[in-house]
Amino acid sequence: MGNERTISGGNRSSYVHRGRARPLVGATIDAVFRDVRARFPEREAIVSISQSRRVTYADLDREVERLARGLLGLGLARGSRVGIWSTDNIEWVVVQLATARIGAVLVNINPAYRTAELRHSLTRARVEALLMIPSFKTSDYVGMLADLCPELDKPERPLALQAFPELRHAVVWDPSCPEQTTRPAPGLVTWQELIAMGTGVPAERIEQRRAELDPDDPINIQFTSGTTGLPKAVVLTHHNLVNNARFTAEALGFTEHDRLCVPIPFYHCFGMVVSTLVCLTRGAAIVVPGPHFEPGDTLRAIADERCTAVHGVPTMFIAELGHPRFFDFDLSSLRTGIMAGAPCPPELLKRVIERMGCSEILVGYGQTEASPITHLTHKDDDFTRRVETVGVNLPHTEAKVVDPGTGSVLPCGAQGEVCVRGYHVMRGYFEQPEATGATIDEAGWLHTGDLGAIDADGYLRITGRLKDMIIRGGENIYPAEIEAFYYEHPKVETVAVVGIPDERMGEEVIAWIRLREGETADPEELREYAKGRIAHFKIPKHIELVDKFPMTVTGKIQKFKIRELAARRLAGSAAGSE
Repeated sequence: MGNERTISGGNRSSYVHRGRARPLVGATIDAVFRDVRARFPEREAIVSISQSRRVTYADLDREVERLARGLLGLGLARGSRVGIWSTDNIEWVVVQLATARIGAVLVNINPAYRTAELRHSLTRARVEALLMIPSFKTSDYVGMLADLCPELDKPERPLALQAFPELRHAVVWDPSCPEQTTRPAPGLVTWQELIAMGTGVPAERIEQRRAELDPDDPINIQFTSGTTGLPKAVVLTHHNLVNNARFTAEALGFTEHDRLCVPIPFYHCFGMVVSTLVCLTRGAAIVVPGPHFEPGDTLRAIADERCTAVHGVPTMFIAELGHPRFFDFDLSSLRTGIMAGAPCPPELLKRVIERMGCSEILVGYGQTEASPITHLTHKDDDFTRRVETVGVNLPHTEAKVVDPGTGSVLPCGAQGEVCVRGYHVMRGYFEQPEATGATIDEAGWLHTGDLGAIDADGYLRITGRLKDMIIRGGENIYPAEIEAFYYEHPKVETVAVVGIPDERMGEEVIAWIRLREGETADPEELREYAKGRIAHFKIPKHIELVDKFPMTVTGKIQKFKIRELAARRLAGSAAGSE
């Protein structure tokens, strides 16, 4: 676990520093990738099943070099912000590594975004070049960009856009046809045209740019997940990402022989760092089941490619376990993986271990602002710790729990706001100093906004979001506690608890519940189940049985939307009754 040091007062403090591990690496993403490529040139780097393509580390390096020269041919400078708007495919990783090679800042844009969200992303991050796929299912990416930028109808390059004066280039590629030469709008550049622009860029230019780079350079902008409102642009450095990936890979026990199934979207920190970069620091293979998550495709990829690990958020694992053909797939190659992004119900973890064979699966915790992993369980932890905690903080980092009102460090076992400090903390929110100062204090502590408690051994238990806490008649109620209780009900598959305004009590508890397939129940039955088992004031006054939840693309439940929808529905019911 590494060396722990705690500071004690009258009671043992919740402050934990974790040291005595391998030193931090002062290297860029490109330097780490080149080292792995030199050691494992012929090992598979990426297997993209939907593209029917396999690339070795040597292949990947060649593709990265070609694109890096093309980006220099566009005139992109060190620190130029390059947006990527795409589902999962090989080119996504090539863009990730090529921008890192020349010191451009990759801006990850959620492929589920529509025009308003795209406008916010391009404006907030002041994107200078956008690389995108033409479309996916009902998402017409070119059409949405054209709606915002009618100038795309003209074959003028570089672009001169009224809405986005800094956006000078827009590049399009079709993952199903990498050799595409036709452009869906006159103002766009095709992938092949971009590669051709690099043919006149000498290798010395790349080497010169690499020599200028510093591990502390900003290299990535990711947007917060949008579970609590308008996304903010998180600035991350090589140092943040490389070291977070390295220590996560060590916790997983990854080597060049591992094959990780990645159904997580690459645009997200879980996909880009905890998945792709974790593999790229070890020479492991990235197995991409498809452009977006489908439980059957994921199970098939694990079986056919003999994956040793799989990542996912709890809702993904629930969907995989509930697939009608689940038992048709041979998952015996699985050993480990990470479940993170949302609280992990104990029964779910038990089923993943027993039915999927992930005996060493880890539970993780973190956030985009921390690159993203801050805590992980250990493969040797007992089952109780694996389901009731999110493990210990990573090496070379600190964690503590503080009183949200006073900021004072609380004793072990006391509940308060979780704070972390270390190499993994973001540079800040892009050009938002006030928002940065509200999140990172003067001493460098990142205030997560999550509620939790640290035990005497340094294990963290997450109990909810600070903003999610419900105050009902003066009683503090933590939704995660009620959710964990209902996950024990044999008929319940998914539950989300929020507080809604109430004139008499201040707030009341409402639960949205989705039942397991084939089960039936009514709200009163579910309330009766809670009587005598949890405090009366925690029993939801309102229970809605639902088929689906508002979700982010990574499977996080958007509680702020549930709160809005529930309040609106209840207000409508009250008006109707009057």
